This record gives sequence, structure tokens and C-alpha cells, in this order.
Amino acid sequence: MPLAARLRPRTLDEVVGHEALLGEGKPLRRAIASGEPGSFLLWGPPGSGKTTIARLVAHHVEAEFVPFSAVTDGIPRLREIVAAAEKRGLFTTRTILFIDEIHRFNRAQQDALLPQVESGLLTLIGATTENPSFELTGALLSRLRVVVLQPLTATAIATLLDRAMQDPERGLGGLGLTLEPGARDALAQLADGDARRALTVLETAASLATDRISPDVVEAAIQQRVAQYDKSGEQHFNLISAYHKALRGSDPQGALYWLARMIEGGEDPMYIARRTVRFAAEDVGLADPRALSLAIAARDAYHFLGSPEGELAIAEAAVYLATAPKSNRVYTAWAAAREAARSTPAAQVPLHLRNAPTALMKELGYGAGYRYAHDVPAGYLPQDHLPDEVRGATFYEPGAHGFEREIEKRLAWWRSLAERVGQGQEGHTSDEGSHG
Repeated sequence: MPLAARLRPRTLDEVVGHEALLGEGKPLRRAIASGEPGSFLLWGPPGSGKTTIARLVAHHVEAEFVPFSAVTDGIPRLREIVAAAEKRGLFTTRTILFIDEIHRFNRAQQDALLPQVESGLLTLIGATTENPSFELTGALLSRLRVVVLQPLTATAIATLLDRAMQDPERGLGGLGLTLEPGARDALAQLADGDARRALTVLETAASLATDRISPDVVEAAIQQRVAQYDKSGEQHFNLISAYHKALRGSDPQGALYWLARMIEGGEDPMYIARRTVRFAAEDVGLADPRALSLAIAARDAYHFLGSPEGELAIAEAAVYLATAPKSNRVYTAWAAAREAARSTPAAQVPLHLRNAPTALMKELGYGAGYRYAHDVPAGYLPQDHLPDEVRGATFYEPGAHGFEREIEKRLAWWRSLAERVGQGQEGHTSDEGSHG
């Protein structure tokens, strides 16, 4: 069996990355422990553990687990499952019907499930990577609890990699290999939240290594493994990297070429659309605030039209982003702000910024000294909005290109107002020269 299949968690406690759902006392964990999980839908990206969780639920409540593919199975197969469930019910054994890629069901197939789900003959657990609001009928969706699975974090992926390297029975612990820290970190990041991808690449890397799995071995394993899955033998990661770099390099010709190579190679256009949206936020940012909206519109247009018509919307977004001014100032500012938040997790909200809905809170000084910006014509009154631990910190500094030049003008104007207040001229602020 592949490494990813061998390491599939056998208990709920072995599941990593979904503590908010499956931790002690959490809603889904309580429902499973009660023995009455009910029908629900697992919505999350590939490799986030949807099938694993469904199997563990069936095992925990001692129900018959019946897998069903929305791609290859149809209504005749569903009738067989219903008949078997009715017989099984005579012996008080419940049936959990697990439908993978349930978003591929058409309306008639979804309607065929309603009576059995409504009667409780079948406990339905569906799995989807697509937004259920768009893909499932209202009648079926109203009978399911939606459980959202987030992509696994790099930390969670690293935990799985360590487990694989240490387990001598199900993992690679008996091979005498060492996973170098740099290779571990690179693989955890490149997995993009997909546990199956991470373990598959690790297994390939182990077959290439002699005694140590280095970053170079991981890179070779990624290229080798992706080539096996790609419909035309292209190197998936190399192509998406080339596409990103052409966009960042303001080269619409290169961006269109690599986009076309991916489409012709059989890449999922929705994957490209998602990466295009990410680029708009990360590399264009506020240098052109319209870029993110246009990238999201391109994603929605493809979702609405499909191929080949919808591909033109992605191409349009690619040309727009390639020719847009670039700035990663928000990206770096967000990273700095998160680092500050992690290093000062106990910093208290200053009293003047706190809400004071009760008399007691007002007596304690909540909200005291807060300066309401609309009280002056300029719409700005300088005051501290950071806790003492990070007072004076600057996370975001606008760049010199595109719309960020306008942002810098506004910040400069507000700085001049702050200086005037500091010189005792607070009462004389006006709209003159403001950059609203």
C-alpha cells in the first residue's frame, strides 16, 4: 500500500490539524461520541482528511461504511445500497453512505437521496472540494450539517512527516533514513496543505535517497512524482512557478505562454485561477486595488462558464496582473504584524480603545479619552491604536508605484496633522490639502 494509505489515522486522536473540530469537547467530536453523528458534509481541499474522518466516524459508531463515487456510480448502485441497508437494519446495524465528490451529483441523483436521508435509513457523509452553496440542491443541503475542513498547516504536515519517518511498521522508520530539517520544512510548505501529496512525495524521496533525504532529493522527488500524475508529462510545480515569475516580471507574453502550457497539459483551470487570485493579493497588492477584484471575477467567470470559454477570463486576468504595478508591501506588513502578534499574545487593548456598553465598564475607564475622528473637518485625530508593547511600530509602508503613491500622500497628510496637534494647533485642522 502507498505510504499515505498505510499512515491513515486509525483513531480520532491520531488525526492532526483539525483540533478545532475533533478536539476534546468540540462539537463534531461530541456528536461522534454520542453515537448519533447525523448526516453531514465535509467541505475541504484535497488531502485535508475528508475520507479519513468519514471512515473513523463509521468505525466509532460501529456502522457499515459504504463508499460511493459520484463520478463512477449512479442511481442503480444507490438502489442496491438502499436494499442492503434495509436488510442490515433488521439486525440493528446502521449504514453510513460516504459519497466522495458529491458535488458531481446532478439534481436527479441528489433528489434520489432525500427519502433515505430523511428517514434515517442512511446516514450520509458527503465530501466535496467545491462550495456546497453552488453545487448542492437546497433540499439536500438543508438536511446536512456542513463541516468545513481547512488546509493542513505546515506544522501539521511536518507532524505527519515526522510520524512517517519514525513509525517502523506503517512508515519509513525501518529504512535507516534521516529527513534533514531543511527538506522537512520545504516539503511541509510545498505540500500546500495536502497530507496525501506530502506523504507521496516523501515516499518517492525515500526511494531516491541512500541515507539522508536532503532538500535536493525532495525537489527531485516532486518533479518525478508530479510528472507521473500530469496528463502530458509536464512538471506541475515548474510551470506554475514560471507563470508566477512571468506575472511578477511584468511580462504578459510569458504569462500567457505558461498559462497556455498548463491548460494544454491538463491542469485544473480552477487551480490556476486560485493561484492567480493569490498573486493579485501577494504581488500586486495595493499598487492596484482593482487587481484582486478582477482576479476573483476571473475565477467566478470560469466557475460559471467552464472550459473552454471560461479560460479566456483567466487569460484576461493574467494580462492585467502582468501589466499592473507591483507591490508586496501588504504581504510583508501582514507577516510583520503576525510576528508581532505572536510575540505579544498577552498585550492588553488600551483603555481608550475598549468598548464600554455598561456603566461599570465606563467607571473602570473603558473608552475614556477616545478621540472621535469625525469631530473635526479633516476626519482625523492622532491617537495611539497599538498596545504599549508594540507602540510606534510600523508594519505597512506604501511603495512608490501605482495607487500606493496616493496612499503615501494620505499618510503624509495625516502625519502633518499629527505634527500640528503636537504644536498646539489642534483646533485649526481643516480639509485644506487633505487627500481623501
